[in-house]
Amino acid sequence: MEKIYATIVDIFEKRVYPACISTQNGLINDIEETRHAVTGFVLPGFVDAHIHIESSMLTPANFAMTAVRFGTVATISDPHEIANVLGLEGVDFMIKNGETVPMKFHFGAPSCVPATPFETSGASIDADQVHDLLKRKDVYFLSEMMNFPGVVGGDEDVAQKIKWAKVEGKPIDGHAPGLSGRDLEKYAGVGIQTDHECSTYEEAVEKINQGMIIQIREGSAARNFEKLYPLIDEYPDKVMLCSDDLHPDDLVKGHINRLLSAGIKKGLDVFNLVRAVSKNPVEHYGINVGMLRRNDPADFVIVKDLEDFDVISTYINGEEVYGKGRVNFTAGVQPTPNYFFVNPVRPTDFNVHAEKGKMKVIEALDGELMTKTKKIDPIIRNYLVLGDTVNDVLKIVVVNRYSREKPAIGFITNFGLKNGAMVSSIAHDSHNIIAVGTDDRLIAEVISWVQEHEGGVAFHDGDNITGLPLPVGGIMSDESAEATAGKYSRIQNLAIKAGSKLKAPYMSLSFMALLVIPELKIGNKGLFDVNRFTYTSLFDEEL
Repeated sequence: MEKIYATIVDIFEKRVYPACISTQNGLINDIEETRHAVTGFVLPGFVDAHIHIESSMLTPANFAMTAVRFGTVATISDPHEIANVLGLEGVDFMIKNGETVPMKFHFGAPSCVPATPFETSGASIDADQVHDLLKRKDVYFLSEMMNFPGVVGGDEDVAQKIKWAKVEGKPIDGHAPGLSGRDLEKYAGVGIQTDHECSTYEEAVEKINQGMIIQIREGSAARNFEKLYPLIDEYPDKVMLCSDDLHPDDLVKGHINRLLSAGIKKGLDVFNLVRAVSKNPVEHYGINVGMLRRNDPADFVIVKDLEDFDVISTYINGEEVYGKGRVNFTAGVQPTPNYFFVNPVRPTDFNVHAEKGKMKVIEALDGELMTKTKKIDPIIRNYLVLGDTVNDVLKIVVVNRYSREKPAIGFITNFGLKNGAMVSSIAHDSHNIIAVGTDDRLIAEVISWVQEHEGGVAFHDGDNITGLPLPVGGIMSDESAEATAGKYSRIQNLAIKAGSKLKAPYMSLSFMALLVIPELKIGNKGLFDVNRFTYTSLFDEEL
């Protein structure tokens, strides 16, 4: 039996008191209050209530080796990124890889693979396959239902997936940016229980009033904590905290502990904050993660104080997985399953012939996954539309990575590059190759680099290409978080040096192909109007 002395933060009794925690066989055997104050505060281990591990560009095992440094003991993880590339094989890879380390990963059954019928992915998962996944004990929920138009419109395949989740008694996660009124009533009414896409306080309250739990997201691209944090004290039983998509350079700086610190600085109640990262997700998803009670799994974290939440030790099932500045397990050798078809490109493949009317341009929004639509008079030379670095109108290209197909070409603003080209084979959710650049030659060459490496992110400065290979499904590295973050930061800094004003230009780039988040996006088949849920032409003769 091991005894640990620290100051308990008890979220059930809402007390802070010195105590001795006794652990045995992976469980908390006893918690005995003591008379004397001791160094450090012990809290329930932190749970990220919604995250795509793949977006960290790390395998689950390598993710765990970094996240435990910041007190994370468990995640609720949607593996639909790798599922879009490799299907059920990808889901199995994530589960098995996660089982090689102590962290408690809880994966769901992807509900939307592909995310829409309007793009090409590497695989599809139908309702029967979703049911097979939901029957498994190592699959804990139906992952975010992104096809909210299908839910509202009564799509049969969508309805069948929701039915199977109810049959198997598994929670159903939501994804409904901006949905309100009667459509929201229909969406929540079918049994969808969570949403992590709220961008305003009013939207979140409306969803809470429909019985939904709000997962406040603070990731690398989408950051909603600032607008939504009052919910934590106002609706303490209806809120969880999550990162959704977190790139490696952010993960190595901190995880859920950073949100706790941010909440304290906002004057929030510490018990409500800790509840949002422990009790609420543990009880909602019915997972076997301890909450610092007798007979619970011994999953807890010791922090220096209740302001910065710097972690001293992290325990999972009674084992100190992080302490004295060291992680006490290894990730081992990482396998690299992949599916990558090389679709060669040349600069002339990106020619855009001018047409009558205004040209539609994607307007990227910093810190948001949503975009807007601009209508402009394009620069035309020799009947071809050119990019315009002076007014920040750049060419954006999507190349199919699964079969031979002509590139899809559009234009985008707010990326700000004055020279160069950036590329990524992380392009949610189908993960085709996406690139933005100031010159067709540079775009072609940097795309060819990604194809040669069968996945990666890279920047072309006009002379040299600097890249990070992603051999696991074309979306994850097989290296450590520190190595991956170092290479990724270098590439990101090159884009910023070239003029990008976005906080996370590569994360923003990866969402420009996500056809389920308004307003204007680009898929491998062309420009897509998300509000109308249909492809649209580049030129608009009516305006």
